[in-house]
Parts: sequence; C-alpha cells; structure tokens
Amino acid sequence: MRIRLVAALLALSVTAGCAGRAAASGFTGGRLNVVTAFYPLRFLADRITGGTADVTDLTKPGAEPHDVELNPRQVARIVDAGLVVYLDGFQPAVDQAVAQEAPERALDAASVVPLLPLSTGTDGETETVHGMDPHLWLDPSRYAAVADAVAARLARADPAHAAEYQGRAATLHTELDALDAEFAARLKTCTRREIVTSHSAFNYLAARYDLTQVGITGISPEAEPSPRRLAAVAAQARRTGTTTIFFETLVSPKVAETLAREVGATTAVLDPLEGLTEPGADYFSVMRANLAALTGALGCTS
Repeated sequence: MRIRLVAALLALSVTAGCAGRAAASGFTGGRLNVVTAFYPLRFLADRITGGTADVTDLTKPGAEPHDVELNPRQVARIVDAGLVVYLDGFQPAVDQAVAQEAPERALDAASVVPLLPLSTGTDGETETVHGMDPHLWLDPSRYAAVADAVAARLARADPAHAAEYQGRAATLHTELDALDAEFAARLKTCTRREIVTSHSAFNYLAARYDLTQVGITGISPEAEPSPRRLAAVAAQARRTGTTTIFFETLVSPKVAETLAREVGATTAVLDPLEGLTEPGADYFSVMRANLAALTGALGCTS
C-alpha cells in the first residue's frame, strides 16, 4: 500500500505543479475545499456546508469503502483541502494519505466520541477482536456529536460562513435527535431482541437500543465464517426463535441465505450505510428503512 501511495504522490508532483500551491490555502475560487472519506461523512459535510463549499468524497457510490485505494487525483484533493473528514482505522489508504499530506487540516471522526470495542459472539463461542468498532454513525446520538464537530472545524477553516455552518449543524442535530427518539420508541416493545447479521457492523445500533447483535462474521464484510461459527450462530438463532437473517447491500448475501435455509428463516436487508446503492436515498431514508426491517423482524408492537 505504501508503494502505491508513494507512486501516487510522485505522479502528483509532476502533474499538479503550481496548481497544488495555488490551492494551498484550502480554497479554490473563494470556496472551501472539503474532502470526506466515505458516505456518512460526505452526508454531514453536504448538509452542513449547504452548497457553500466544494465537497469531494474519496469513495465512489456503490463501492466497498473498506478497500478503497487512492489515485493521484484523489491524493491531490487531500493536498488541496481546507478540511479532510475521515475515520481513523476504517480505510488504511486514507489514513496514510491524511497523515502524510494533511494532518493539521483533518478531523478524525473517531476522536469525537467514545468508540465501542470490536467483538462478535454467541452462547458457547465468543470471539473478541482487538481494536475499536468504526461504525459509529449507526447510533444517531454519536453521529450528531460528529456533526457538531464537523461544523466547528468548518467554521474554523472558513470563518466567513461560520454562522451558516453552525446553524445548519444545529438543524441536523435536531433531526438526528428525532430519529434517535423514533428508534427508541419503536424498538422498546419488541418480542425478540437478537439481530443476526451477515457481518458485525451494528454494534452501535444494538448498544443504543438494547438489542443483541449476533454477527455471522466479524468486522470484515467479505470474511467467510468458519463451520464452527456458522453452527454456533445457527444454534443460537433456533434457541431465540430468530425469523430473519439480515444481509447488507454492498456484499454477497450467500452466507445469510445459507444460514436462513438452515434455520427456516427469511432474509432481509439491514444496511450499514457505508455507501448508498439506491438513487435518491440518504442517511435518514436508509435508517428509517432499517427501522422498518427491524420492527418487522423482531415482532415490535409500537
């Protein structure tokens, strides 16, 4: 990975030349250059800037963000940014580029709120993975705190629009508080509280709303579960009367479908919101679709 990044930087030095120095202030044509690492951070930047800044996302729509690699043009965006918003530990290529090119102009979302440890488990087999879970945006309350931090950094980078940034962030925070209350109310009276997911991306959502996540695989969405792991999850699903096995949008549903056949359950989408796949969707619409899927699967009455 380091070789690829060095090559990208060498190419950048040849092609960018004076253009990189011209944008060294972080502005182009009077507009702040903002770079975000992947969709949840792009959503915050778009909502808070409200079109007054140029926002670029390093992860293409529909791409798996864990595996993103940077080309010379993307490295140039980081070099020229007035603010880079990323999440340390989630995308190694982005972490490395930010550390080398924009350490003083970057906001690490993982530094804003306490993170939860990575872990997956079932009765009789518990696996603990060292490190912290990056999927904090699936808890609206933590996500709102990150929105406030993004607004503060935008205001520092672009004081002329500080009041606008802070006002939009306050509105967004109120909307996220309302979403949080909606989740809490509708998930309060469910007859089942275990969610079986294709990979362990929903730790924050489960912790916030008193659910138990049972991940078929760990933090990597492309990992294959061991036969022992699959058997343990199947056994727990039978004991708890699980009716739905959840899979996500950016990876294959085959493992979830195999488990569902094994235990006589159906499958449904629970979207970790690492990237959008449906035109016109946004953070709020996907989260509310997740809520509908959960209330149906868990037998919630409210």
